Parts: sequence; C-alpha cells; structure tokens
Amino acid sequence: MSDEKLGLRENWKQFSLLVLINAFVGGMVGMERSILPQLAESDFGIGSKTAILSFIIAFGTSKAVANYFTGKLSNVMGRKKLLIVGWIIALPVPFLLMYAQGWNTVVFANVLLGLSQGFAWSSTVVMKIDLVGEKQRGLAMGLNEFSGYLAVGLVAFATGLIAEKFGVRPYPFYLGVGLSVLGLMLSIFFVRDTRSHVQLEAKNEGKTALRNVFLETTFKNPSLGSVTQAGLVNNLNDGMIWGLLPLFLFSLQFETDQIAIIAGIYPSVWGVGQLFTGKMSDHLSKKKMLFVGMFLQGLAILFIPIMGNFNALCVLSGILGLGTAIVYPTFLTTIASVCNAEQRAESIGTFRLWRDLGYAIGALLSGIVADLFGLSSAIYFIAIITIASSLLLQFRMPGEIK
Repeated sequence: MSDEKLGLRENWKQFSLLVLINAFVGGMVGMERSILPQLAESDFGIGSKTAILSFIIAFGTSKAVANYFTGKLSNVMGRKKLLIVGWIIALPVPFLLMYAQGWNTVVFANVLLGLSQGFAWSSTVVMKIDLVGEKQRGLAMGLNEFSGYLAVGLVAFATGLIAEKFGVRPYPFYLGVGLSVLGLMLSIFFVRDTRSHVQLEAKNEGKTALRNVFLETTFKNPSLGSVTQAGLVNNLNDGMIWGLLPLFLFSLQFETDQIAIIAGIYPSVWGVGQLFTGKMSDHLSKKKMLFVGMFLQGLAILFIPIMGNFNALCVLSGILGLGTAIVYPTFLTTIASVCNAEQRAESIGTFRLWRDLGYAIGALLSGIVADLFGLSSAIYFIAIITIASSLLLQFRMPGEIK
C-alpha cells in the first residue's frame, strides 16, 4: 500500500485501461439500442407498447440490483472480481438475442445484460474515483462516462446501419460477441484492484461518516437525496427515449438508418460532452450544473412530438444529450464529495440502484401512457416529470458542495 499514489497522472495506465473497458461495457447496451423495439414488432408481432418495453423494465431492475450489491460487495470481494463477474454474465447475451425464438428469451437476455452492466460499469466508476483522488473526480467521471456513452451511441448507429442492410438478426449482435470477449480478457489479465488506494485516501481525510448510507443517499441527506431523485428521473426519461423514440420515429415513416442517426446522436453528444462537463464539475457549482442539465433535458423532450422533421429532431436529440452530459458526471462527483472514502462505494451503489430503477419506472409509466393515450402523450408526460425534477434540485439542494 505504501507504494500507491493518488492522481490521474500517477495512475494513467490503469485509468486508460478502465476507460477502454468501459467503452466495451457501453457498447453492449448500444448493440440493441436502436433496433430492439423494431425487433419486437417485426419478429415477434408485439403491438403493446408496455409489452415491448418489458425488456427495458427487466434491464433497469436487474442493473439497479447489481449496482446496489456492487456497492456493498466491492469492499469485501474487490472491484476487479466484480468487474470480471460482470463480463462473464455478459457473454451469452448476444447469442440469446441472435437466436431467441420468443420474446421471453429477449427479456431474459436483458436481465443478464442489466446484471452485467451493474457489476461492470459500477466497478469501473468506483475504481477510477479510487485512483484519481479528490481534486480530479469530475474529470475522471467525465472520461469514464464519455467512453461508455460514446460507445453506446456509436454502436447504436452501427447496429442500425447493419440492420438496414442485412436485417435485424443476427449480424448486428456479432458486435456484442467481440466486445464481451475482449472486455473479459482485458479485465482478467491487465486490471489491478484499487482497494489499497481507498485505504490511502481514508487515512488522509476527515469527513464524518454517514449514519445510514442507504437512507441518507436515498432521501434524508439534502444533497444526496436531491442527486438521487434527479438520477432516477434522468434514467426514467432515458428509458422512455430508448423504448418509445424509435417507435415514435417509425410512426412518422422515418427509415431505419434515419432512426439510427437520431437515436445515436443523443448518447454520442452525451458521451463526448462529458469530456468537458466532467472537468467543469470540479470547478463550477454542482447545484447549478444539475439544475441546468435536467431542465435542458425536459425542454428537449417536450418539443420532440412537436417537431416532425429529421433535422429538427437531430437538434433536439443533441440538446437532450447535452443536458444529460451536464448532469451525469456531476451526480457522481457530488456523491464522492459528500461521502468519506470508505462509504463512497456503498453510497454510489445506492444512488445507482435508484438511478437505474428509473429505466424500469420510465419504461413502465411511458408504456402505459402510450397504450392509453398515444406516443405523444407519453413523451409529454415524461418531459413534465423531468422539468419538475430540475425544480426540486433547485429548491432542496444546498448551494455549494466542495
């Protein structure tokens, strides 16, 4: 432990490796991002929006549970072991999607994908925070989320183009086979655990321990509770965008490649934007960044049903991605700033539990509203919830967090 040092420059090799691995983790989600709702209708004849979005409900619930247990187990098992477990769980996912004979198999594949994402993504998040120390957390999270969500966007775009040319199955899912194998091999042979870095940081800080990490992070602490509700709503609207936006665009007679472009811009801007917003969160007011980001998301979603042309929807997708880029690394740096080093993993795990339950809640709510009142009504409904979340941040969260 005495040989360990904190800082991005001091740990750049391991940090860069984890950035690459997280890009592979994100690519596994991008593999199905632009094509799975279409697969539900074309291959399985599913018309109910709620039934189609069942794969997102399964994904979000299982990822949320895995996030929580990553936070609980990372100090016991070690970050590296949980990362490897995440990749092992991911291996069968592309094959299940390629050869599924029924929709239940697709849903089961997304249970595995959610578990994999929870263990693997959460592990890389915590390990990067462990490595860099207090002063560069925003930059670290910006780079982490940049790699993951840029990969989501690029792979979503790639699979959409492959599906347009060769069909929805099996060729788009071959990307997932390569990503999962490479991610597992790199994690086994090259990643080092970071628990010793946590012990080094804990010796030199004086932050008071939270009495109950789960309750404080969920709602009792004004800073942590504000961040948690916003994280849940962020993924609530992302769950709606993931599941209903392709169907909405399909109803407007857009081609598959156009849908892939619109669906891909959002996570691509989200990913690239975090190269800048992560560093900004180290220096600017975290509260202001969170409010602006959530408010931008709400406005962009609100205008989606109004704008029916391709160029306008591309712009709105970019604005939505920008709003998400502003908040995503800031969520994690805020939590890391409030918690002491030894409770950080558990608090982040609790936050990510609620944040990723937002996928399931958003898919369920928007699916029900879409079935009852139509796709446009579901989009408006989620926009209002997102704007309300930004106002809750503004009025509940304390003014400044170091």
